[in-house]
Amino acid sequence: MSSIFDKAHAVKEATRILAQFSITAPPVPVEKIAKQLGAILQYAPLDDELSGMAYVKDGHPIIGVNAMHHPNRQRFTIAHEIAHLVLHRDYITAQVHVDKAFTLKRDPVAASGTDALEIEANAFAAQLLMPADWVKQAFATELELDDETALSVVARKFRVSTSAIQNRIMQMF
Repeated sequence: MSSIFDKAHAVKEATRILAQFSITAPPVPVEKIAKQLGAILQYAPLDDELSGMAYVKDGHPIIGVNAMHHPNRQRFTIAHEIAHLVLHRDYITAQVHVDKAFTLKRDPVAASGTDALEIEANAFAAQLLMPADWVKQAFATELELDDETALSVVARKFRVSTSAIQNRIMQMF
């Protein structure tokens, strides 16, 4: 990537956070991680296209989460906002960073490579919630992406959506 942002660095940082808090199996306790990093979590009903936000006020990191979204989506939002706190603190200290709806899929903005902060935060969140090694271990046999039963079981184990686990698998191979 030609910018100062780097997906590999994001993955490395997410892996470091897991090790720092001795997390070795899913589901990853993202709320606990956020709190241990000093963040205040605030849940509020927001417009559907707003997933969350992160900012630092008076030296205290705050993560806002859309209370109207599914708990699995909230978990991804928290992981994504933790990424902004860990990787982009200087950027979010200067202003509130609001995240419109995002997925693990590359949306048109992400696909164009123009929003490096979001691409990096999504890579961090995916690794934090679904570390590649854990996902590989979760499937005892060769995985078919259309094996809905296996995907559903693993998604429940990680407390993510089936589409999130499918997207994660596609990113890994």
